[in-house]
Amino acid sequence: MHLLYLVFGNAAPNHFQAVFSMLSFLRQPEQLDSITVVTDAPEFYRHMADHVTVLPIEAATIQEWRGEFDFFWRIKIKALEYVHQRQPESAILYLDTDTFLHGSLAELRARLASGTALMHEPEGALSQLASKTEQRMWQQVQQHTFGGVAMREDHQMWNAGVVGIPAGRAAEAIALALRICDDLSRQGVTPRLIEQFALSVALEETGPLGAAAAHIGHYWSTKTEWNSAISAFLLESHLQERTVVEEVAALADFDYRALPVKHRVRSTQGRLEKLVRRMFPPRQVTYIE
Repeated sequence: MHLLYLVFGNAAPNHFQAVFSMLSFLRQPEQLDSITVVTDAPEFYRHMADHVTVLPIEAATIQEWRGEFDFFWRIKIKALEYVHQRQPESAILYLDTDTFLHGSLAELRARLASGTALMHEPEGALSQLASKTEQRMWQQVQQHTFGGVAMREDHQMWNAGVVGIPAGRAAEAIALALRICDDLSRQGVTPRLIEQFALSVALEETGPLGAAAAHIGHYWSTKTEWNSAISAFLLESHLQERTVVEEVAALADFDYRALPVKHRVRSTQGRLEKLVRRMFPPRQVTYIE
């Protein structure tokens, strides 16, 4: 099984999230064939050089992967295609940077080997989801066909922070996801969740699809808390000059259950917090002269 990360830009938090995620998977190295990171900032991964394959990517390739409709997150599907073409005999497990392994990688590997694809968890049928974006998207896609697939009320939206594809299904599923993604873009469907829905539908249409959430945490809604804990862990590693092996060992003392992986904040709360910050800015701000 090959792990795949896709990290762009120079925002350090994205890269230290990726490193922390890689370290969590390296606690079960016997289940891994390789770890690959596709990035335009390879310098962030020098420390991991003996454990991670870094595939530098040029701006021109990123632009090509965005496709004719210039949709940025199409590159996630293209990265899956790129790695599968290089390693066609192995399953691929794509991971967002804000993930970590806390369960059994052996079980996930066995499910992929049996032909079951994986995504993080189901969020519900698109036709029944409540957000304005999802409701608008359903109105745009219902009774239409994308990539040769007629949209149904029971088509699920899955969280795409984890995407695992069995080797034997990869070429078909990835090609279908690309066709669906491009057709959604071609028809002007609300773009925010296009690649997520394309992968969800493609993996459901090409075989069984299951959830990885019991084994992989995804803290997409609690990044502030996790970034603080991860930066403290990696800073300690840097100051103590730990090797990667020592960092992996140190993770035995990291309490993954001490921080929430999910919380929902009402939009009204966010608007009120912004209003309060505007109305009551800090006073007597001093800088070094």
